[in-house]
Amino acid sequence: MKRIIIFCLLIGFVSACKTVDYEWENFKYAPTPKVTLDVESSALPTFASAKVSFFNLARPDYATAQTFKWTLDYYDAQGRAGVEAIEVYVGFNRREGVPPVYPIVLSLAQVHPTERQFPLPSVIRANDRLVERVTEFPKSFSFTPSELAALTSTNLSTVAVNDYFLFKFIVIMEDGTRIVQYNDNSCDESRGELCDCRVGVRFKNIP
Repeated sequence: MKRIIIFCLLIGFVSACKTVDYEWENFKYAPTPKVTLDVESSALPTFASAKVSFFNLARPDYATAQTFKWTLDYYDAQGRAGVEAIEVYVGFNRREGVPPVYPIVLSLAQVHPTERQFPLPSVIRANDRLVERVTEFPKSFSFTPSELAALTSTNLSTVAVNDYFLFKFIVIMEDGTRIVQYNDNSCDESRGELCDCRVGVRFKNIP
C-alpha cells in the first residue's frame, strides 16, 4: 500500500513540474486518402500496391483504346475522423532523372514494390488542375490518354517514355480543416503505408 501511495505522489509531482506544452499533445485524428487501382485496365502488368498504371505507346491507337481506372475512398481511423470532401487534382510531368525500374520489383514479402513509383512530396503545384470535388465515396474514375491530355493541356505527340500523369488529393475534414500534404513516409507505397496521397499512370513503349 505504501508503494502505491509513493508512486501516486511521484506521478503528481512530475505532472506539477511540467512547464512546456507541446503541439503534438493537442493532436486530433485525421482521415487519409485511399486508392484502389484497377490493375486489369493497365496496358502493361502492374500491382495494386504500387499505385501505378501504364499506357503503352507501342499501340497505334493507345490514345483512345487504353484506360486508367481507379477508385477513391478514405481511411477514417475507425470513425474518429469524418470527411466532408476530397479535392482531386491532376498534372502532367516529364520523367524523373532516375525513374523507377520496370517491370516492377516487389519486396521480399512479395506485397509492396521495392521502390516508390512517383516522387514525393505530393504537393499541389501550379500546373495541377482541379478535376473534381468528391463528396460521396467510394468514387470511381476512368480516363484515356486523350482525356487526361485535354484535362492538363498536354500535347500527346510530345509525350515520351516514363512521362506520367499524377493525381493528388486535398482532404477536407468535417470541421473544415484542409489537409494539403501528408508526411512523405506516410505516402510511400514501398513502405506499405495506408495513406495514398497520389496515384498515377506512366507511359511505356513495349512492343
